[in-house]
Amino acid sequence: MIVIKSDRELELMREACIISAEALREAGKAVQPGITTAEIDRIAADYIVKHGAKPAFLHYNGFPAATCVSINDEVIHGIPTPERVIKAGDLVSIDLGAELNGYIGDNAATFAAGDISPEAKWLSDTTRESLYMGIQACVAGGRVGDIGHAIQTYCESRGYSVVREFTGHGVGSNLHEDPSVPNYAKAGRGARLMPGMTLAIEPMINLGTAQVRVMPDGWTVKTRDGKLSAHFEHTVAITEEGPRILTQL
Repeated sequence: MIVIKSDRELELMREACIISAEALREAGKAVQPGITTAEIDRIAADYIVKHGAKPAFLHYNGFPAATCVSINDEVIHGIPTPERVIKAGDLVSIDLGAELNGYIGDNAATFAAGDISPEAKWLSDTTRESLYMGIQACVAGGRVGDIGHAIQTYCESRGYSVVREFTGHGVGSNLHEDPSVPNYAKAGRGARLMPGMTLAIEPMINLGTAQVRVMPDGWTVKTRDGKLSAHFEHTVAITEEGPRILTQL
């Protein structure tokens, strides 16, 4: 069931989204060679708690951390550990959420650890750009498929592949709500976009094959061919005036 939020609920979501976005910014600033993924997680979690919110990911379906920190060929859901050290040239994706007053903000971004290869930069740039292509399609009266179509055509036209097994989603008082928002689709298909819908738009784009595999930890998702992946995400509200990015600072 798709949950339509009132103006008041959207304002409450905006408060949670601001904390989520600020925590992501602080975690991203920490990305540098030599830092551990556990330290990145601590920085984000401390920021969220210090500002009166709760880490939305911590213990969600048993996930053991406040953030997902995924490196290079890890697409999503990398588990932070003290043993995992960021190296120069790594592409580091951080995904996190904050819960405040019963509502959740969810966002992600990919960061460079020092100087990265040109192919890593092009992949990251394209993935970020595709996020905004998808957001532009978040128009009242349109369809969910319009979002995925915009993302897919933009990335595939540049030679990249779109992960199929994992998608964007509705978000609000729960981290995952209806509808599912695939990053690949035919335009004009899927649920009607209505004012008050809040969606987590999150392209996961691979340098090589779209195929992925889940690692034995049950969480970490990697590209099947070992090539790079990038991930960006915003929480977006559908309004009569157009898309409103709730996690935009």
